[in-house]
Amino acid sequence: MREMGENWGNRPPDSEAVVQFDQVGLRYDLGPEIFRDIGFSLPGGSFHFLTGSSGAGKSSLLGLCYLALRPTRGAVTLFGRDVTRAPRAALPRLRRRMGVVFQDFRLINHLSAMDNVALPLRVAGVSETDIRHHVPELLAWVGLADHLDARPPTLSGGQKQRVAIARAVINRPDLLLADEPTGNVDDRIAMRLLHLFEELNKMGTTVLIATHNEQLVRRFPYPRLHLDQGGLTLHPVGSEPWNGGGTARRSTDRPYP
Repeated sequence: MREMGENWGNRPPDSEAVVQFDQVGLRYDLGPEIFRDIGFSLPGGSFHFLTGSSGAGKSSLLGLCYLALRPTRGAVTLFGRDVTRAPRAALPRLRRRMGVVFQDFRLINHLSAMDNVALPLRVAGVSETDIRHHVPELLAWVGLADHLDARPPTLSGGQKQRVAIARAVINRPDLLLADEPTGNVDDRIAMRLLHLFEELNKMGTTVLIATHNEQLVRRFPYPRLHLDQGGLTLHPVGSEPWNGGGTARRSTDRPYP
């Protein structure tokens, strides 16, 4: 992987809000509201888990963060820019500052594992010499040294997930958003992947991980954002153990933080 001092992009200063939601509401078409006036911010260099029961809106919240969705009301600010009504032409540049791990992987089937992971580097104009050095090293680190030339249809679900994670982190993004990144791997690989996310975080990447894995949340000492019944609650490090529940913040409460 890249040495700690290397940086292929401009990183926001620590503590500056990389993501901020202000009184955000979201609904799909004429359906019920998924979020009701939620507010939170992710300072630069922070690490948070995102939890909630199935259907609570974890993927939707991440979708708002990586600009796949727009809120029904309220404001979403990314890297200091209000993106709620930003023109579509402005979004690709912001997205290039993010790494996203999708639940369904979204790999390109006709490309090898190595070429899938190399895509963000090629878009960024990184030399092929650097690509040939960094990509195999990262794939080896996630246990795929023998699958550099394999195409996604030949890989297992857990292997595809690791390729997707490698692609998301290879360019050391300013913001990493991961949707159930350990859902298809065993506990040993899950721990290894979380340590990879920790190393990225130590180098300045802001990390938000949606998960239902209680053991990971308990083992790694990071604050947790919990979604429940359209509200969002912050559980700081050392707060009550996670039992899958949580009290939703009402619209009259002060938004986090």
